[in-house]
Amino acid sequence: MIMIIFFLFLVVPRAASGDTRSCAPEKCGSFDSIPYPFRIDNGSDCGGLLSDAFRLSCVNSTSLFVNIGSYRYEIIHFFPASGGLLVAFANNTTRYSSSCRGYHDIRSFRFQANDYLGISKDNLVGLYGCGDSSLCRSDCGGCPDANTSTTTTTFTDSGCCYSLSEDRGGVWQVGDSFSVFEEFGCKGFSSWVDSGSGSGSGSRSGDIRYGVKLEWAVPSDVIKDECDSNARIVNASSVTFGMRCECVDGFVGDGFAKGTGCLKYCVRDGSEVYGNACYVKRHGRGKHMLIAGILALALSIATLIAFFCLLKRHSKNLDQNSVPLQKECRTRLFTHTELEQATNGFSNDQKLVDIGDGGTIYTGTLTDGLKVAIHKVHCKTEINLIQVLSRAKILSEVSHANMARILGCSVDSGYTPLVVYEHPGNGTLEQHLCQTGIDGKMGLDWHNRLKITAQLSSVLAYLQTDIFPPVFHHGLQSGCVLLDHDMSVKLVGFRLTDHGSDTCGSNSNVPFSFNDVCALGVVLLEILAGKKSAELATVALRKIRNGKVEEVVDPMLYYHEQPPYRKEQMGIVADVATRCLLFGGDDGRLGMNDVARELVPLTKETGDHVGSRRGPAGLEETFSNSSLLQMISLSPDSIYAP
Repeated sequence: MIMIIFFLFLVVPRAASGDTRSCAPEKCGSFDSIPYPFRIDNGSDCGGLLSDAFRLSCVNSTSLFVNIGSYRYEIIHFFPASGGLLVAFANNTTRYSSSCRGYHDIRSFRFQANDYLGISKDNLVGLYGCGDSSLCRSDCGGCPDANTSTTTTTFTDSGCCYSLSEDRGGVWQVGDSFSVFEEFGCKGFSSWVDSGSGSGSGSRSGDIRYGVKLEWAVPSDVIKDECDSNARIVNASSVTFGMRCECVDGFVGDGFAKGTGCLKYCVRDGSEVYGNACYVKRHGRGKHMLIAGILALALSIATLIAFFCLLKRHSKNLDQNSVPLQKECRTRLFTHTELEQATNGFSNDQKLVDIGDGGTIYTGTLTDGLKVAIHKVHCKTEINLIQVLSRAKILSEVSHANMARILGCSVDSGYTPLVVYEHPGNGTLEQHLCQTGIDGKMGLDWHNRLKITAQLSSVLAYLQTDIFPPVFHHGLQSGCVLLDHDMSVKLVGFRLTDHGSDTCGSNSNVPFSFNDVCALGVVLLEILAGKKSAELATVALRKIRNGKVEEVVDPMLYYHEQPPYRKEQMGIVADVATRCLLFGGDDGRLGMNDVARELVPLTKETGDHVGSRRGPAGLEETFSNSSLLQMISLSPDSIYAP
């Protein structure tokens, strides 16, 4: 039954019903298309509406409106890249004029924030007549192209500017409306954004647009099943607990499975191309490719039938060496009994690492003396079992010097499949980071730690960007990093099913998306500190922020006795780890390729060559640019990373 489902999963196309990508583009006035998740309320529920908050009205086929609470706002522009929309001020409201800018009554924009929409921090707000001159700056950076023809009252003194993205004493906070400025005696306001930079700085680096930018997002308990398979979850900046889908590196689109999804893109002959154009094509091969496709389908069916027969023969405990076609298989089929014997009944003494819902990895020795690492996965459904078989097959076809080779698997124990890796036999990174090492040996020296950081980031970058479809680990920790006798990395422990936690640090108040970059940041801190603990990320980030990298470094490395270039290497690793946690899991601004580009060269640099790279001096900038700065200064539980 399992193999029949697997066959149907491979060869039967998925139904297209309910997929909004098959819907005709919606139009209204100057809008030739309406970006997902917004939909015009025209009676046709094309693909389903994510929430009534995204239901729009097209009035007289010319003007587009969004309803928020009991108020209706006209939409001027969409910002698909940043999850925003620009709305106009309410009609028939009192307006004031000062210099080149029109001001609306401070009470006229009665915005009511909700779980889906909030006033964006990208807005630059012009304020008129405020009693407290310290509230905002006088230089507004130039006036937007605003229509002030409806001015009814003129004032001679000029207004001032308040950037919502800047912290000026916590006057305006996420979720507030503009009415908070009434407390400072402000009579009028205006608002605009720089649609080119999206920074709200007021500079003319892009198209200055007059209006109020709103950010949209989806609550964290709704987002889980909405993202495309090639997208990640990122946090909204102006909607409390709001999130959106964002395509991973190498893909473009809105990231939502019911939207445009994520389309592969690349550069060919100096131009960006998309989809199938990213893959090498040979002219004149149409007919041959059709024939090859038919043959491949037939071969897949034959292989599945043969595999099913092999499973039945294994259930009868036949000698594996007598199985026909075994030499043609790339992986070996083990019995549950022989792997149970190899691990002494999967005893705790043989446990290498617990990956939570991702399973448990044990070390063992086969009867022929071969040392192996056995990944035991607990599946809940047949679909999960199929996922394990499929992903194990994909991993077995990936060849990289820093990935442990998959030897085979065992599927004769129901919903507990076993994936068998070759074990290099020198323990895990977690074991070596103990101050006494393993087998009584000293812990890792700095040379080997630096080598491990480079190899680990390199193999993860390779998996995410150099192969298609990309492979993500989704369970990275120091116990998943096996080491050989040359102290080279052999990575294991990939998450093989979809069920499980989606956050990096399930006890965290900070909703980091589960991201390999975020997890690598934790591992880098463990390499630097020579230990693993639940509080490490919180404590280390606080010390690094305060410029005390030496207090984070493993005492066994004798930081103060190291030469300057080695201290700077440690500072660079601390900086990269910090940015992995702050910018990797938060909104994906730091990719694995970026991390590898900084860590790999460190293994080749000595002495003065390191001086030109980012070191401790760059840490202050890292924290000052982080939206999580305030969170770091909270209690230790506020940023928990396992």
